[in-house]
Amino acid sequence: MAEHLQTLGLERSEDGLVVVTLNRPEVRNALNTQMGMELRRLFAPLAFEPQDVRCIVITGAGDKAFCAGGDLKERNGMTDTQWRTQHAIFEEAFYAVMGCTVPVIAAVNGAAYGGGCELALACDFIYAAREACFALSETTLGIMPGCGGTQNLPRAVGERRAKELIMTGRPFSAAEALQWGMVNRVVEASELLPRTLEVARTLCANAPISVRQAKKAIHHGLDVGLRTGLAFEIEAYNRTVGTEDRLEGVRAFGEKRRPRFSGK
Repeated sequence: MAEHLQTLGLERSEDGLVVVTLNRPEVRNALNTQMGMELRRLFAPLAFEPQDVRCIVITGAGDKAFCAGGDLKERNGMTDTQWRTQHAIFEEAFYAVMGCTVPVIAAVNGAAYGGGCELALACDFIYAAREACFALSETTLGIMPGCGGTQNLPRAVGERRAKELIMTGRPFSAAEALQWGMVNRVVEASELLPRTLEVARTLCANAPISVRQAKKAIHHGLDVGLRTGLAFEIEAYNRTVGTEDRLEGVRAFGEKRRPRFSGK
């Protein structure tokens, strides 16, 4: 994975867990061009080859913000061309997160506004601190969500709720996000990372090919009709049948022990 990062913290463990920390706390972890390039460099290869990564957790540095959105100080004075060029970097980064073959969990430790909210939505699921808050506030700045927000939010909370939130740009709480189905779990701030890492390690311990194929079947199945989705599911299922992990899983069950999955 990418090294020598300026705006991201990166911690790896032997079980395949990677923790990515948005690391610009002095500006509430706002997205600048460098962060966009580093997210793109980190996630793009994982769309094709998971390497030895089994799960990724994204969180923010400090206790104030997950990510406050785009760095408006950097953007102030940009020409239209410069703005579009930067945004293309953000698009590629966020699409790479969405296209990542391994599970990606957002641990939202504070405010997630604009692009920060879109980054959380780009993850497979979201855990949030009780004090966390969210907003797709772009319409209050003369733009609109452009990194998946208009597509991922309706899929999470429904069309009418998403229209209200995007068109008004109003903030909403972690409790509301949980009630509407956008957030999976709300915990105390001190428990956020431990609880998220606990789930992440559970995913790391499961058969990695099975986890990746299940993610792929769910992700792509939502974009097609039921019959096509079922056909896609069985193709994904068949990918797991010929694996060493399938043999190990059944063998471990018979021997009443925890399986040791190799990802083969």
